Amino acid sequence: MPSRYQSVLSEIGTAVINELAERNSDREQALSVSREVIRLSANAIRAVHRGEFDDAKELIKKGDARLRDADHIRGSSPSIFNAGFMNDARKEFTEANVTLAVISGADIPSISDLKVDAAAYINGMAEVIGELRRFILDALRRDAIEGCQEFMDIMDEMYGVLVTIDFPEGVTSGLRHNTDAMRGVLERTRGDLTMALRQHSLEARLAEWENTQTKN
Repeated sequence: MPSRYQSVLSEIGTAVINELAERNSDREQALSVSREVIRLSANAIRAVHRGEFDDAKELIKKGDARLRDADHIRGSSPSIFNAGFMNDARKEFTEANVTLAVISGADIPSISDLKVDAAAYINGMAEVIGELRRFILDALRRDAIEGCQEFMDIMDEMYGVLVTIDFPEGVTSGLRHNTDAMRGVLERTRGDLTMALRQHSLEARLAEWENTQTKN
């Protein structure tokens, strides 16, 4: 014989199933969005390094559209909207946008421009330092030294911003670890650039001396 709680328990079970079904649907969509945004952002960064800025912009535009597809999850499943994999997607999206802006000489987009949270934005900016190192090293390999110092200065300025942000790791999503890592990237790049500049200067003086000897 059914107890007096049967109908109530049935209603509870139905309510729980409906809520978890919606949450699971949100999770599946969020996972799909995050994977695609990370892929599009990585491809955009590769395009930037190849000098294909229009292609990078198109990839970033697609990434932005996918992030917007998940905006509704903020209200229905806030824990999923703020999950680590979604924050990673927003971080990579920021990295792609800022990398494109700096290397192409455009204005750096703001947090509100990208519609991401502050922690994702600043962690994405931290990783841009690594992309600028890659850009400088590629330039040095091509013997294209002109302009490298400016990018080194930008790396310094970005790092200067990172070290001023002193909040618990739970608030900044691991920024301190990224900042520490970027300090090493910064110093290695400074050393590589200094050596390249010295070598370039030496080669220029040697070429000048050889030219003088030829004339004599």
